[in-house]
Amino acid sequence: MTGVDPGRLDDQQLMKELETIHRTRHDTLLYGSNDALRAHNERMAQLEGEYLRRNPRRTVASGRTRDGARERTPGADPAG
Repeated sequence: MTGVDPGRLDDQQLMKELETIHRTRHDTLLYGSNDALRAHNERMAQLEGEYLRRNPRRTVASGRTRDGARERTPGADPAG
């Protein structure tokens, strides 16, 4: 594993790591080697998994759900 075990990070450190990995995602996808992309995927999954473990009741915006997305898309069928 690359980096500190996410379970050992405090909340502030975890958020900083998440912000960094999300900021670098696009460039890694476009320009990174397969090994770099694989490592990025694994690290992102570890960090996001730890965030979700710590925040199981996080606020979910209605617009970020399937139903919410359908409501904001003109002409979308709300029945699916």
